[in-house]
Amino acid sequence: MHLLSYWLSADQLLSAGVRDRAQLELSEPRRGLRLRVPVIRVSPPVNGSAVIPVPVMRKRNNSDDSGTLLERDPDLKQRPGEAAADWQGPGGERDMGRPFSRLGAGGKMKRMILWLLVVYVSIPFIVKLCPSIQAKLVFLNFVRMPYFLDLKKPLDHGLNHTHNFYLQPEAGQKIGVWHTVPAQMWREAQGKQGDWYDTTFSSTHTVILYLHGNAGTRGGDHRVQLYKVLSSLGFHVVAFDYRGWGDSDGSPTEGGMTADALYVYDWLKRRLDVKTPFYIWGHSLGTGVATNLVRALSDRGSPPHAVILESPFTNIREEARSHPFSKVYRYLPGFDWFFLDAITANDIRFASDENVKHISCPVLILHAEDDAVVPFHLGKKLYEAATRSQKLQGHKVQMVPFSSALGYQHKFIYRSPELPNILRDFLGPASRQKD
Repeated sequence: MHLLSYWLSADQLLSAGVRDRAQLELSEPRRGLRLRVPVIRVSPPVNGSAVIPVPVMRKRNNSDDSGTLLERDPDLKQRPGEAAADWQGPGGERDMGRPFSRLGAGGKMKRMILWLLVVYVSIPFIVKLCPSIQAKLVFLNFVRMPYFLDLKKPLDHGLNHTHNFYLQPEAGQKIGVWHTVPAQMWREAQGKQGDWYDTTFSSTHTVILYLHGNAGTRGGDHRVQLYKVLSSLGFHVVAFDYRGWGDSDGSPTEGGMTADALYVYDWLKRRLDVKTPFYIWGHSLGTGVATNLVRALSDRGSPPHAVILESPFTNIREEARSHPFSKVYRYLPGFDWFFLDAITANDIRFASDENVKHISCPVLILHAEDDAVVPFHLGKKLYEAATRSQKLQGHKVQMVPFSSALGYQHKFIYRSPELPNILRDFLGPASRQKD
């Protein structure tokens, strides 16, 4: 609010016809602010005597007001079309009020659309200039859910027959591991330490090495639920966090993830009886690690007894193109150059469709038809590639689809009541453990 002072001489007041007015009303044109300014009553000189101004205040009477001075004097009114910003106060100083503009709904919508367009166009260039961003989006190892989970305490997830420990694949680097014994051993497992858990590997119970997907940790809820199902079926379940995930050291790379899996596999193999069945289970991104691992084991002549791929894809480029996050850019000219080449620049391939050509062990594929993260058609395409593989001739290759009506989506196949029978039928007598 601007408070203005006006100094009017007696002659000006008399000429303005306010001889008998106790107050003068002025309007500040820019703000519409009406100021009531006390003035003096001026009497004409008598016999040449000096004029003594006497301040007089009189209550305003609206009934005899015929308008303000500005309203009566056309010279003092702001003329139509005259810009308020051009009005000058006393002393010739311009009144620099803050300009005010108000956008309508249409203007706000246009501004929002413009900002969205700028962001939409900028993201491909940012990803291309910084390929490491795309690598983080593939691994999502920085997304840790549930939060504040102490991975040293699997009991917090209801796993009262699970031991937490750490392995060291490389000097100065540790990875966190969980070992869940078969449910039949849960009573005996109470209060036991790592040495006791190690001795359980000498039993006849089958072992499954679980390789999880991106985001989260080995303590993710859907992963824990699968451990419980497999444990109830009589399996040892060993799950770990790759380097850069959970409480494991390091940063993720495809080569590093595969090296960690190979190290854990060899560590387990040294503790198992030669005749003990040993399976590898991969989920989502973990299926890419699983096929990398099984290919390396097949190349050295010691493949596992079988590999189970849950919600697999063919290769990371096709998965990235089919991922729901890519929908807004999928049909953008240069999509491959902007996004997919950025993945390849990080040496990330997870080429399961190539790996199955070198795998020499039974392959079981589990995939839900309503999987929105890894579309069902990618799992089917991988299955078809596996059936054509010369290395897999003579080995069982099977794909089990789950209807969309079941609602298993990307990570809830463990809920299927048919899962135990599927595993028993595929894995054979080795999966039927005795109490």
